[in-house]
Amino acid sequence: MQVWPRKRARRPYARVRSWNRAEKGLLGFAGYKAGMTHVMAVDTGKNSPTKGETIAVPVTVLECPPLRIYSVRAYTEDAYGKHVKTEIVVGTDKFLARKLQTKKTRAEQLKELKPEEYADITIIVATQPSKTGIGKKKPELFEIALGGSNEEKLAWITEHVGKDIPVTEVFKEGDYLDTHAVTKGKGFQGPVKRFGIGFKSHKSEKGRRNPGSLGGWSGQQHFMYRIAHAGQTGYHLRTQYNNQILKVGEDPKEVNPAGGFLRYGEVKNPFVLVRGSVQGPKKRLVTLVKAVRPKEQRSLPTVELISTRSQQ
Repeated sequence: MQVWPRKRARRPYARVRSWNRAEKGLLGFAGYKAGMTHVMAVDTGKNSPTKGETIAVPVTVLECPPLRIYSVRAYTEDAYGKHVKTEIVVGTDKFLARKLQTKKTRAEQLKELKPEEYADITIIVATQPSKTGIGKKKPELFEIALGGSNEEKLAWITEHVGKDIPVTEVFKEGDYLDTHAVTKGKGFQGPVKRFGIGFKSHKSEKGRRNPGSLGGWSGQQHFMYRIAHAGQTGYHLRTQYNNQILKVGEDPKEVNPAGGFLRYGEVKNPFVLVRGSVQGPKKRLVTLVKAVRPKEQRSLPTVELISTRSQQ
């Protein structure tokens, strides 16, 4: 029930609504999914049956080119919630002006913002896909929250306007993060593939792959939306909680397999190795957020080798 309605996402990258406000500075980042590989690591789990042994751990490689600040949003709050009071476009560099139809920049107004007058201050960031090899030029724009007081947020923004923000400033090895992304699209599918219902008997009428019951009162054309029917499958916005970072690296040669990643190419920017799988196909933008409900920290395996065997 938590994933209804099963309809297509509005855009191919996520909008995040919950943030871990206990942290300071930038509370999220973004990376392009390059693919999966495995690492050989020493298991350091205190109660693990393989403690001290070298084990194979599957990891997802996310290429994380630096972000740039596009605009600053200041919110006011009333009984109905938060509202955008003002938005100041500060993306004055040639990179953003050339690739985006920017509004008139008003960077000088940033000095006039009075933090005590607002309930919250956030930033709109722009990605730099042109630095990767995925063949995309237009940046994605999305909102990221900041931690700390409004004065601290404004000081952080002033320091980073017009500069590249690297992933190493937000995450480090051993951190837990939540991944927000749009899953692989599978088009219009039947109820067997869409919901995993079982086949009916080979003697049943009107289709073996249809639901056996349409629910009570269905004869009067009243159907509950929970009945397993055909429809859009995949391309849904989904969140995956508490993924552990095994490595944050700056040398792409450490992860590039011989011949590059299938259907992606070679990583050219700093990268993040996330333990296990991450939703979405290759080349899709994955929004990384500091864990909003962190659990007890697992021990961090000591990475000895990253597999770079050819995937061709």
